Amino acid sequence: MRRNRTFALAAALSAAALVSAGCGSSTSSGAAAGKPLIISDVTGANWNCQFNPLSTNWPEGGPSETGVIYEPLMFVNALQTGTQASQGIHPWLATSYSWNSSLTALTFTIRKGVKFSDGVAMTPADVAYSFNVLKENPALDLQSLWKAEGGPLTSVTTSGDTVTMHFDAPSPTYFYYIAGRQPILPEHIWSKIPVSKMPTYPDNHPVGTGAYVVGSCSSTNLVYKANPNYWQPGKPAVKTVEWPAYLDNTTGNNCLIDGQCQWGGQYIPNISQTYLAKNKAYHNWAPSVSSVTLDINLGVPDSPLDNVLVRQAMALAINRSEVGAIGETGSEAGAYQDGVAASFRSGGWVDQAQANSYFNDYAFNPTQAETLLNQAGYSKLVGGVRENSAGQKLAFTMVNNGGYSDWVADGTVIVQQLAKVGIQVTPRNESGNAWSSDMSLGHFELGINDQTGGPGPEYEMRQWLFSGNTAPIGKAASTDFGRYSNPATDALFNEFGQTNSLATQQSIVDQLEKVVLSDVPYIPILTAVSWDQYNSAQFTGWPTAADPYAQGQTAYPDWGWDLLNIKPAS
Repeated sequence: MRRNRTFALAAALSAAALVSAGCGSSTSSGAAAGKPLIISDVTGANWNCQFNPLSTNWPEGGPSETGVIYEPLMFVNALQTGTQASQGIHPWLATSYSWNSSLTALTFTIRKGVKFSDGVAMTPADVAYSFNVLKENPALDLQSLWKAEGGPLTSVTTSGDTVTMHFDAPSPTYFYYIAGRQPILPEHIWSKIPVSKMPTYPDNHPVGTGAYVVGSCSSTNLVYKANPNYWQPGKPAVKTVEWPAYLDNTTGNNCLIDGQCQWGGQYIPNISQTYLAKNKAYHNWAPSVSSVTLDINLGVPDSPLDNVLVRQAMALAINRSEVGAIGETGSEAGAYQDGVAASFRSGGWVDQAQANSYFNDYAFNPTQAETLLNQAGYSKLVGGVRENSAGQKLAFTMVNNGGYSDWVADGTVIVQQLAKVGIQVTPRNESGNAWSSDMSLGHFELGINDQTGGPGPEYEMRQWLFSGNTAPIGKAASTDFGRYSNPATDALFNEFGQTNSLATQQSIVDQLEKVVLSDVPYIPILTAVSWDQYNSAQFTGWPTAADPYAQGQTAYPDWGWDLLNIKPAS
């Protein structure tokens, strides 16, 4: 999982020092007191030193700051689902919560004694403000909570030490977004910023309740320092966290392999031999959380991509297993067109009969793909590229993050596979900054991407398909980069949000699967894993498969929760 992570902080290390040392100032001999924990999580971009948690810009900011600088009301562990779901909810800035009998009001008891990093006390008024400001400018409502963005939230009120969220319908599944994803802001700072300017406010000196503050920032390295006013005594145990800006996997991987970096979050080719075998203290944990997808921009005027037969043919022409075997050297398996990620394919979430009715869940079939392209009118081949009677060619560009060597390799395989059925795709491997901007603003035809997902398949589908998450081309979308919009599909998401019944939820997901199968608004390519490489000789307390208390990767807000548990090794 790559996107929506935090990109903040910086050290006084020069670019030359980064190259010569491989990363920061730590050694592989142990993590003595005061030694920094150094992250190697390749983004393919330099740091912009902007930490606005309400921004859609990347890596300038975004909600991924939540967990480290800013904190949510609760930690909701998306890895603990089904019967374990309640075990994955932990108090953070709220000590408890309760629903009313109709599930239309959610009340949080706000923790006392919490201070922002500038020493000002946090109050329930700050919590209410953090939600109410989203109503004033819908561009800030990245989770689409309020009515203006298609959500059920109608008002937020305070009473004593409690804050209550009021909904226009039962909204139990919105707990994940409200409790676990929304950063709590200091009203005494943010209320001085015009609401219209908040989406682009740089937040160069962020003030939050989190365990860390920005120590220093440059384009080449980011540094967190422990918050001296942090409300949890004795935490964090790790006093300094550094994050060099690696522009490609090779450099970042070398830092992990050499033991200079202790925490990784990226693809390492043939990881068993190149990393794990180097040191018994090196570990890798990579649970599946969502899907790597080929995004299709449905907002491009007069594009062949508007034709569902073309999109269906593309889904049939891509051999997903081959993409995983070559591009990911087997680290990620092929995904399914029904849209249900690998972690949720058991337990009744997949309507397999329905999926099979759509070309055997779009099993690789280039012959069938060519049949559909002929039916769509693209039967003429000119230089190996199909075109229709009007001369419109099946020729597209595909944006990608050029810093992700595996995604670049994935894209190469996809280009080759689509060429075999007469679809020409020209890859555009960009810097992380340019790629993220193009995806969010809709300046692409095809693009490789992924999302954070959540504690069930609906959460990832909502990120791709809920119209409240998108925007016209040229304006920033929070997640629905393909500009898909369908009122009937939106209604399914709203219906899902109103029920606690597992049977009803699964029935709704079945209908959402049909949307992905029939419309092909995007193409799931691979099972996206949460990459997590860590060094247990230098630091302890990591989440593991045996103790999955959070995702190990620098995904928000999990990595903030991780850093409350990680300690220097003695």
